[in-house]
Amino acid sequence: MLDLRRRGSAVYLAALDGGRVVFVKGGAGAGAVAAESAGLHWLAEHGDLPVPEVLGADEDWLVLRYLPGGRPTAEAAARFGRGLAATHLRGASGFGCPPPGGPADAWIGLAPMRNTTHDTWAGFYAAERIQPYVRMCVDDGVFGRDDAAVFDKLCARLPDLGFAEEAPARLHGDLWSGNVYWADDGQAWLIDPAAHGGHREADLAMLHLFGTPFLQHIVGGYREAAQEAGAPLADGWRDRVKLHQLFPLLVHAALFGGGYVKEALTAAHTAG
Repeated sequence: MLDLRRRGSAVYLAALDGGRVVFVKGGAGAGAVAAESAGLHWLAEHGDLPVPEVLGADEDWLVLRYLPGGRPTAEAAARFGRGLAATHLRGASGFGCPPPGGPADAWIGLAPMRNTTHDTWAGFYAAERIQPYVRMCVDDGVFGRDDAAVFDKLCARLPDLGFAEEAPARLHGDLWSGNVYWADDGQAWLIDPAAHGGHREADLAMLHLFGTPFLQHIVGGYREAAQEAGAPLADGWRDRVKLHQLFPLLVHAALFGGGYVKEALTAAHTAG
């Protein structure tokens, strides 16, 4: 059973002996450091995208390489898109799998997230990315029974919504604009992953959710690299953006309520 307790965290810049500055995160609760550390290692494994080096970790604290921030550019965005496509195509052992060495009980932002392998994308998405957060919204009085029924019907229809059969992709998992870090080295870095095996359209949908600088260049670089690799995005992927955005919208509805409740319901009606 997914434990839906909420969490907080603390972040610091710290100077080591010799003056080196590092980025330190902690206070996030059991399993959070292990999940993030494993995700960073997994995403960095082949060097397709720049990912902060993990300098140290224990049960409570994660120490990362620190890079000063820079300005987004079209060139960096296109390179990022190409690297993201390559990272996705490195694959995963299953839909919903955690990174190697990572715990099943992980986090996405302030919310817990369960990584358990499923045979199909539809089964994984319904069981681990929709239903737990709908239950949380119902328990907190955010959704009523009629609202929950909308999501139940959608989950039952997921296998029939036109998704192309693809191998599980290696996902960042929480790829909103704030987790694309534009550094002063002229590159866009992946930070703060909620990594797992899933459908690669999910990361692209997250980039569209809150707006990302030079998004058209990211998508252009992505599509070019995927095409060159012989794995182009399936026709109609843009039509499925709302369905993939349902997961982060439900997380936000569960944590913050407000306008995210209506957005999640609208996305469910649109997707289904």
